Amino acid sequence: MKVVVLAGGYATRLWPVTKHRPKMLLPIGETTVIDRIFRALEADERVDTVYVSTNERFAPEFEAHLEASDFEKPTLSVEDTEAESEKFGVVGALGQLVEREGIDDDLLVVAGDNLIGFDLSAFLDYFEAKRTTALAAYDVGDREKASSYGLVELDGDRVVDFQEKPEEPNSTLVSIACYAFPRESLRFEEYLTEGNNPDEPGWFIQWLQSREPVNAFVFDEAWFDIGTPESYLEAIEWHLDGDSVIAESATVERSTIGENVHVMPGAEITDATIDRSVVFRDAVVDGCEIHDTIIDEETRIKNVNLAGALIGAHTRLTNGTE
Repeated sequence: MKVVVLAGGYATRLWPVTKHRPKMLLPIGETTVIDRIFRALEADERVDTVYVSTNERFAPEFEAHLEASDFEKPTLSVEDTEAESEKFGVVGALGQLVEREGIDDDLLVVAGDNLIGFDLSAFLDYFEAKRTTALAAYDVGDREKASSYGLVELDGDRVVDFQEKPEEPNSTLVSIACYAFPRESLRFEEYLTEGNNPDEPGWFIQWLQSREPVNAFVFDEAWFDIGTPESYLEAIEWHLDGDSVIAESATVERSTIGENVHVMPGAEITDATIDRSVVFRDAVVDGCEIHDTIIDEETRIKNVNLAGALIGAHTRLTNGTE
């Protein structure tokens, strides 16, 4: 079986933190979002190759990350884009990747920015038992939130209707970006040739479901679609479960570190109170009260209180003289 891990997004809603780094490499505790996926795939003997589908801008970051890891299965597959305006769309990029890499095998497609609580091997077990296209489905519990995803209607576990981003969803069960396709269902070229929407994979699933059987693997473990600062902090909060991570090389003096805080190597925290926040490498926080905030690397913040903020790298914020 082949796997495509989608890692080509530019994550504009997380700028400036993701302006110069892929969001899939954002830390979640001592690991990263995408490494959680790589680790699960590395352990599954059914998977022989993992294609990391990314763009030209972020290819060097992924290449360096993989070279520094002990993962053996991932390999980069780079689409010819360097900006959001040049993107092919997810389905368009998948179609190009399948052709470029000559994939003629069962295929698992999973988004590299999704923190998934269930075991990917259990999803592959389900796929092998059904031998049809399978998707992972989750009850988001809120109809407004459901309108941002592909809505799934089931008869048992058979998908009988699929609506991509409906304006008025009639349920809260949605498809997440985790799909398994038998080799005969890799019909991306046919779909795209007909002039269908090349963007979200849900449009392809909606088209495919009307032509062949699709089943749903419904799970109730945690799931986070990391596309906004709040969803990233929610994922960290789930992972840390009230604990905090302070790197050995970080300095914390006369400060209160609350719950769900990650302080990375080289950071300096002095006379501060921090709760539910992330402080990246070599940032300096002095005399501040920080809540629900992401502070990027080599930022210096002094005598400034922040809540719900997103501070880009190398920023200087001060209230008073230094």
